[in-house]
Amino acid sequence: MVFSRFMDVMLIVFCMAATLLAAALTVPAGFGLATMLTPVMLLWLEPHLAIAAVAVVHAAHNGWKLLLLKADVDVTAIKRYGWAMILGALIGASLSTSIDAQPLLIVVGFALILLPLLSISERWTNYRLPEAEDRWGGFGSGFMGGLTGHQGALRAMFLQRRLPDKSAYAATAALLALVVDLSRLPVYLYSDGEALIEFLPLVAGSVLSAIIGVHLGKRWLKKWKKSHITTMITIGIIASGVLYVLEGFRM
Repeated sequence: MVFSRFMDVMLIVFCMAATLLAAALTVPAGFGLATMLTPVMLLWLEPHLAIAAVAVVHAAHNGWKLLLLKADVDVTAIKRYGWAMILGALIGASLSTSIDAQPLLIVVGFALILLPLLSISERWTNYRLPEAEDRWGGFGSGFMGGLTGHQGALRAMFLQRRLPDKSAYAATAALLALVVDLSRLPVYLYSDGEALIEFLPLVAGSVLSAIIGVHLGKRWLKKWKKSHITTMITIGIIASGVLYVLEGFRM
């Protein structure tokens, strides 16, 4: 019993440390919290619960980040992306709760491999997409956010070139991510909320770390080059994606 409690405490401490680092890094990068935190949650939670738990942390992180950076938000982005992101998130979240663990893990894995590559590809990030295609980007970002919990890479693909200022990019990315979070969370909680209560200390500790991480990341936003942080995050994301796919096919 004592050993079990000790392991539970160590689990919470480990998740809090991982969340703190991920939350700080993703302030300048504009995405990556879910993709870095999901592998940690999947060590103890089955995929549906892991995605729901990360979504709670993700929403708290984006809400706090938006509070600190709200002066830099480009509000016109909501008009371009907002409604499509909400629609995509609702559809994706609905599918997420009805898919078995094995295919969901494979879907998450391929998302981790492909989406970060798209976000840093010269073909995508150096091309200013026509205004009409913003809606497709918003829908795709919301859909992938609802289905797998990983929305940031598609959003970054459309947003980076439109908002070259790193503070405006980080603030607007937080607002758009929060739109998706608030759209998909009710679906997750309706399906998995009761089961998630068992892991409330883990989720609460991760939320606290995410908020602290925002303050650290805001300092890094002023000092670091976003391109360097994004590249570092992408390497970890792709490696995690490969492991997910392999694990999914072995189940």
